[in-house]
Amino acid sequence: MIQPRLLTPDNTHLSEPKNPTLAATQSSFCAINCTPQVAGFLAASLAESTTMAYRADLAHFVSWGGCIPASPDLVAKYLAAHADALAPATLVRRLASISKAHRVAGLPTPAAAEIVRATLRGIKRARRTAQRQAAPLLRDDLGLVVDRMDDSVKAARDRALLLMGFAGALRRAELVALNVADLDRVKQGIVLHLRRSKTDQEGHGETIGIPFGRTRWCPVTALDRWLSRAGISGGPIFRPVDRHGRIPEARLSAEAVSCVVKKRVAAAGFEPAGYSGHSLRSGFATSAAQAGIATWIIRRQTRHASDAMLARYIRTGELFIGNAAGALL
Repeated sequence: MIQPRLLTPDNTHLSEPKNPTLAATQSSFCAINCTPQVAGFLAASLAESTTMAYRADLAHFVSWGGCIPASPDLVAKYLAAHADALAPATLVRRLASISKAHRVAGLPTPAAAEIVRATLRGIKRARRTAQRQAAPLLRDDLGLVVDRMDDSVKAARDRALLLMGFAGALRRAELVALNVADLDRVKQGIVLHLRRSKTDQEGHGETIGIPFGRTRWCPVTALDRWLSRAGISGGPIFRPVDRHGRIPEARLSAEAVSCVVKKRVAAAGFEPAGYSGHSLRSGFATSAAQAGIATWIIRRQTRHASDAMLARYIRTGELFIGNAAGALL
């Protein structure tokens, strides 16, 4: 097999371990005979969360016995070996990571081979499982969750986190990336400036309006209370809070958002298993659809490029709007 020459962004050769895929998991990115500047820009071309996902996927492939370059037969065997243990969606992601490692190294990807594609199709047909989506945290349920919180500093943070994430239809990475400098106060509420998002990797920036709420669940009020109690006047908005109520200057991690959602819905009496950080975004879209809001207005907040992209979120919310059975029974 061809062994590509892999470099880290600081131009360090990844000769150990000998398997280049494993070496790639130990650096932020890899390239063939590239300068440090090129390697650095390659690393910056992906979001940190995406890079971490690639690392984890490639590490799993290598621990099983895979390598880069990999033959189509080897990749097909890898998929088949994990068909029972992993969901089809997870296998699709693993395959994408393997394919990405080949493309970056200038190698043909085995994912295009018919044996690989047919194996994946066969697994999907055999499993016949629909892709699981995060359970939406709907508006009224969110209100119950917020109302169950106490008056602690951590609760103030979590209340602001949940309400801002819902009102802005924010992804968890967008939520924790917010700084005080990203807020503009206007008479209608707050304008959020998102410096980078999943659909804006080049950092052109997007703006979202968070209006004052008409209920006790106002996201702007919740945010102001958190900032005041935490004494935050600059830097990251959402930060860890230890058991003594101390608040460091560090930024809250994206993974922590999911933990907050699960913990708070469980405390309100909901089964937490189906919820995640994405439940806030999907909850907003679904709740808006249930309220009869036009999809183009919903998309202004969610920033989906089309109704087709939004449909996976709002389909459940529209099941009972104009339902024919309701008019018959």
